Amino acid sequence: MCGIAGKIFFNKDRKISLNELKKMSDVISHRGPDDEGHYINNNVGLGFRRLSIIDLHTGHQPLSNHNDTLWITFNGEIYNFKEQRISLEKKGYQFKTNTDTEVIVNLYQEYGENCVDYLRGMFAFVIWDDNKKQLFGARDRFGIKPFHYYIDDEKFIWGSEMKSIVASDNVKTDISLESLDYYFAYGYTPRTKSIYNQIEKLKPGHSFIFKPYEKDKLTIKKYWEVYYTPDYSKSESYWKEALYESLSEAVKMRMISDVPLGAFLSGGVDSSTVVALMALNSDQPIKTFSIGFKEEKYNELQYARLIADAYKTDHHEFIVEPQSIELLPDLVKAYDEPFADSSAIPTYYVSKYTRDHVTVALSGDGGDELFAGYGSYDKMKMLNSKKHYPKSIFSALNKMLPDHMYGKGMSYYLSKNKDTIGAYFCLWKDYERQKVFLPEIKSKLENNYSENYKIQLINEASGDFLTKMQQLDMQTYMVDDILTKVDRASMMTSLEARVPILDHKFAELSFTIPSEFKMKGNVKKYILKETFSKILPPEIISHKKQGFAVPLSIWFKGDLKDYANDSLRSSKKLYNFLDKKHIEMILDNHQKGMRDYSEKIWTLLFLNEWLNQNS
Repeated sequence: MCGIAGKIFFNKDRKISLNELKKMSDVISHRGPDDEGHYINNNVGLGFRRLSIIDLHTGHQPLSNHNDTLWITFNGEIYNFKEQRISLEKKGYQFKTNTDTEVIVNLYQEYGENCVDYLRGMFAFVIWDDNKKQLFGARDRFGIKPFHYYIDDEKFIWGSEMKSIVASDNVKTDISLESLDYYFAYGYTPRTKSIYNQIEKLKPGHSFIFKPYEKDKLTIKKYWEVYYTPDYSKSESYWKEALYESLSEAVKMRMISDVPLGAFLSGGVDSSTVVALMALNSDQPIKTFSIGFKEEKYNELQYARLIADAYKTDHHEFIVEPQSIELLPDLVKAYDEPFADSSAIPTYYVSKYTRDHVTVALSGDGGDELFAGYGSYDKMKMLNSKKHYPKSIFSALNKMLPDHMYGKGMSYYLSKNKDTIGAYFCLWKDYERQKVFLPEIKSKLENNYSENYKIQLINEASGDFLTKMQQLDMQTYMVDDILTKVDRASMMTSLEARVPILDHKFAELSFTIPSEFKMKGNVKKYILKETFSKILPPEIISHKKQGFAVPLSIWFKGDLKDYANDSLRSSKKLYNFLDKKHIEMILDNHQKGMRDYSEKIWTLLFLNEWLNQNS
C-alpha cells in the first residue's frame, strides 16, 4: 500500500519543481513510510511514498518499463500478478523486479487502456506514456483505493489524498456549498464531488487519459460496472458451493504477503467468515483484532471471542472510551474534508492497535451491500409495497420519527409517484437543512436538493426493488463512507487493509444470485449465512446485527457534554455558514432528552474542526 501524487503543466517549457513534488508526496508519508521516489520529465512530475508489502527490496517507484518510455506510480495490491506475469513472459516480456507494479506497466504496454481488465485487486495508479505524451490512470472497480484530481487552465494535479493537491502551488480551495449541503444530507461528499469546487474524485471502475497538449485534455471512461443478471436455474445448494469456493479463493489470494498479516474481527458474519477462511487456509494461528466499548449495548466482543476461540486465533482486544474525542483533530487532518461517520474513531483505534502487530489486515467490508445485510432493506421493501399510501403520510412520518430510527442515513420514505421513488431520510433532512443554514447560504443553495442525487441513481438502477437498493448502496454509501473510512483510518497508521468480499470475481458471482436468496422473508444475507454456517458458531449466524456504532448519545450527555457545548457555542467559523441559535437549540434539546441529536452534534463538531484547520 502506498501513496501517489503528481503534476503536469500544459506548457512544455514549464518545469516541475522537485521541492514542490516532494512536498506533495511528503504530506502523505503515512501511506508510505518505507520509501519515496520522484520522476520529473520537464513539465511532468510523479511522486510516490511506499509501504513495503511485496518484494521488499526491489519495489522502488516510480518504476519504468524496459526502455524507460513508460513510468508508473501505483497504490494498491494486484492479487493475480504472478499469473499475469507468466502470461507476459510467454509474450517475451522480461522483468527486473518481483512486484505487481511492473506487471501493470507491462500490461499497459501490451494492452493499452484495456490493461485494467486483467487486474484483480485494489488499485489507483497513473502511467506517464512518454511516446504518446499522455497520462493514463485508473481506479479499482469498487473504489477501495482513492484517487483525487484538480484541473485548471494551466495544470493537472492528482493524489491519493486531497492534501497532496492542496500542498501544490497555486491551487484554488474555494468551499463548495453544494458539497456542504451533501455533507449535511449524507455525512460525506458523494461520487465525483469534494468539499472544494475544483477538486474531484475519479469514480470507481473508471479510467482516464489525460493529454496535456491537446484541446480535449481529459477523457474519462467506465471500464466496469455492476450488472445484475439473476440466474433462476440454479439451486440453493449450487449457490452455497459456488460462494464457498469463490470466497475461499479470494481470501487465500489476499493472504499473500512478505510482511506479517492479520484480520479485523468484529464478531459479525462477514468478518467472522473471513477469519474462519483465513484459519482454514493457514498452518499458523491467525492474528485477530477487535474493538469494544464499555457500554454493553454497543459491545460485540463476546461474539469476536467465539470466533477467536473456535479457530484458536492470536486474539487482541481494545476498549474505546469517551476520551477518544481527543483524536478529532487528527481525524479531520486524515480525511481532508468533512466526514460525519463517527465509527471512524474505533476504525482508527483498531487499525492503530493492529499495526503494532502486523502490516496487513483483512476486513469483512462489502458483505452487507452484496448480500442485502442492512436493517433498512426489510423496512424499505415493506414501504415499497404500500404505494397506495399518500405522500403526505410519509412526509409527516419523516418529520416525526426520532433520528435514531433512521440508521446510517440509508432509510427513506417512498412517495406515491413511482418515477421519483421517494426521498431519502438523510442525516439532516431537507427541512432541517433549511433551518440550520444562514439565509444567505440558503439563497445560494436555492436550486440544490441533495436528495435528488440518490433518487436519480435508484431510478437508473435495474432489477427488483431489493437489487436497486443494493446497487445504490454500492455506488454511494459503501464507496464514499465505508471504504473511505477504512482507507483513511488504516493509512493513518500505515496499515494495509484488504477486502476479500469485494474481490470482483466473487462480487460478479453474487450479482447472478436472485434476490430471493439474499433476503428470504426477514432473514437478511440468507444465502451467505447458509453457505458459511458450517464453519461459524451458531451464535454468530443468529445474533442481531449491531454494526460499528459509537455510543455518542451517551457520551454527549455525559463525559463529552462540556466538550460539545464549549466547542460549538464558542465557534466563530462555523457561524459563517450556520444559524447559531438553531445549533444552540439542538444542544439544549439533546441534553434535555427531547430528541437524540448525537449524530448531528458529531456532524457539527467535525465540520467545526475542519473549518478551524482549513479556512
